[in-house]
Amino acid sequence: MTVSAGGAASHVQASQLKDAAAPKSPPVWLDMDQKALDDAYDQPKYAPNVRQIVGRYRTNSDLTRARLGPPKRLSYGATPVEALDLYATPAPKAPINVFLHGGAWRAEAAQYYAFPAETFVNAGAHYIAVDYTNVVETGGDLMPLAEQCRRAIAWIYKNAESFGGDPDRIYLSGHSSGAHLGGVVLVTDWVKDFGLPPDVIKGAVLVSGMYDLKPVRLSARSRYVTFTDEVEHALSTQRHLDKLNAPVIVGYGSLETPEFQRQSRDFAAALTQAGKVAQLICGEGYNHFEFIETLANPYGQLGRAALEQMGLVSRPRGAQG
Repeated sequence: MTVSAGGAASHVQASQLKDAAAPKSPPVWLDMDQKALDDAYDQPKYAPNVRQIVGRYRTNSDLTRARLGPPKRLSYGATPVEALDLYATPAPKAPINVFLHGGAWRAEAAQYYAFPAETFVNAGAHYIAVDYTNVVETGGDLMPLAEQCRRAIAWIYKNAESFGGDPDRIYLSGHSSGAHLGGVVLVTDWVKDFGLPPDVIKGAVLVSGMYDLKPVRLSARSRYVTFTDEVEHALSTQRHLDKLNAPVIVGYGSLETPEFQRQSRDFAAALTQAGKVAQLICGEGYNHFEFIETLANPYGQLGRAALEQMGLVSRPRGAQG
């Protein structure tokens, strides 16, 4: 059947009018109904090229290993997944950047996030990608993931000198659910829980994360995550800013879902209001999966910001933001 241009336009207009006339479901979070909220925590809805980008993570990680060599695989715990990939720099007593990967708490692995390593190694820092369990294997419980990430940082602090790292210059980076876990790590009571200094982490770059779990709990993610009042409160970084002792760079892409944009903006505003050192970076034209790739470029928005935070590049005179 052949449809004329005018007929096609009329069909689209009729469809739009029908959607506009359809009764809206009641809002469950802000002005969002259930579907809108579910979509706002479902990244592929706003990033149709997700498979291509995640594929780049893998191929670029392979290329990075081909240039730098395979990482040292070090264990921070008793189970096989409790391990990390160390990409070492030859510089003595070098600073350390620890990366927590994303994957909606249920996918991905450290090996796929080697691609930012050269940014740090070539600048004179060690790069460590941490592995941790996933929420499917824990039966929906996020707490073991948070505890593993905390223990990984504690292990790195205690063992830094064994691989030429400086325990007093540990920095954190994380993406998506890894940025969520990174935020949780930042508000750890290091003195009480690990007998370590309160400022174990000297700075963090958290990209495209979630910092209050209330709306996440209301979304479709509750189908595979067991949210309780205790979990929601304990793992909502924004509610524990009194325990935060490090400057934080908060990043997000302008093409992210509305909730991931709001989460980042609200978190940065809450940090500032609490008197913490915070910087908000918006990557114009980047979606949720694309923006973190700029961490792999020393001249990219995130790569340069991370290196500046670590004191590894000089800020140009008169630079703003």
